[in-house]
Amino acid sequence: MAEQESLEFGKADFVLLDQVTMEHFMENLKLRFEMGRIYTYIGEVVVSMNPYKQTQLYGKDVIEQYQGRELYERPPHLYAVADAAYKAMKRRAKDTCIVISGESGAGKTEASKYIMQYIAAITNPSQREEVERVKNVLLKSNCVLEAFGNAKTNRNDNSSRFGKYMDINFDFKGDPTGGHINNYLLEKSRILHQQPGERNFHSFYQAGNHSSLICSSPLHPPISQLLTSDQSNFKAVADAMKVIGFSPEEINSVYKILATILHLGNVSFVTEGDAVAIENRELVSQLAELTSTQPESLLRTLLYRAVATGGGEVIEKGHSGKEANYARDACAKAIYERLFCWIVGRINTVIEVKNYDARLHGKNTVIAVLDIYGFEIFESNRERPFWDGEGGLSQGAPWILQEWGKFSLPVTLTLSSQ
Repeated sequence: MAEQESLEFGKADFVLLDQVTMEHFMENLKLRFEMGRIYTYIGEVVVSMNPYKQTQLYGKDVIEQYQGRELYERPPHLYAVADAAYKAMKRRAKDTCIVISGESGAGKTEASKYIMQYIAAITNPSQREEVERVKNVLLKSNCVLEAFGNAKTNRNDNSSRFGKYMDINFDFKGDPTGGHINNYLLEKSRILHQQPGERNFHSFYQAGNHSSLICSSPLHPPISQLLTSDQSNFKAVADAMKVIGFSPEEINSVYKILATILHLGNVSFVTEGDAVAIENRELVSQLAELTSTQPESLLRTLLYRAVATGGGEVIEKGHSGKEANYARDACAKAIYERLFCWIVGRINTVIEVKNYDARLHGKNTVIAVLDIYGFEIFESNRERPFWDGEGGLSQGAPWILQEWGKFSLPVTLTLSSQ
């Protein structure tokens, strides 16, 4: 049991501390991390410390150690929380939820992937083909969403720049039958600029492996920022999109849209008298070809806006130079957001539960995985590691990090709500 773990590793559950103070809490957390124990319980909550290196804490053998066990029969682990949620859902036929929260670089994205892998590994013992297909698509969807929604930050090479809520549907036997993904608050501003030392979304760097997309653009990733993993990740994402069910035409359209955004970064404007014109007109033809639109229509979009008069008449009013630059940037952000939402919707059409009749198939239950992220600017937000999206700190978690300046590694809180 977790509480019987050797005392040299500290207390495996913080509720067993002799004195519940911040000093004792942090001392126990530091001791366990130094002894190679990155997971610690607080009751049914598991606190994880990101070691920033590969460990031997995962895999088939470890999954077998936690499958079917009660929460405290094994040392603290993400697998124990995932198994507890799965058992609660199956035994009580009630929906459960796993909430993952922490600051940027805490390991939330990896935690959600390990939870998904565990659930996939322990389900479908009869190896039904349809269930295997659903599991495969659910796992592959992570790869695609990371490519288009994650980026390298100063704290993390693969930081989620969007929020994700995923439902996994199960039949009465406990096998996955489908799922649904909700995304929110994509960091569109990253399209235009990033903090020093950070990168744009992975998709732009991976697109550099598509020879037809390479171009010189203020928005195009500099060669110096490319990682050795970008090429291999490009191939992995392309394979994942094929497995999910994206057609070759859809995949090609996705990369055309990325190229469109890159070319938009080249568009510049000049003032000709009272009017504003595009300085490099040859780009208009390229953009029109990529977007399958008429050049005249594209010009109107970039140079004019529709204005409703008091009498109900709609007229076109020319942009000023500042307004034209703003419109170009807003267009780039809007295109990427719509592309990302379309990708999520496309995945949902594949993994959603189809032809499910409760009278024939039994009750449909759900395990939800909520990956909460933080948009920190550490130069001005060092004391606010848990961002609630409304200008303040989220409740329940911040007290753990109030004195986190003593250590350099962030933590993830994972809670199974049953």
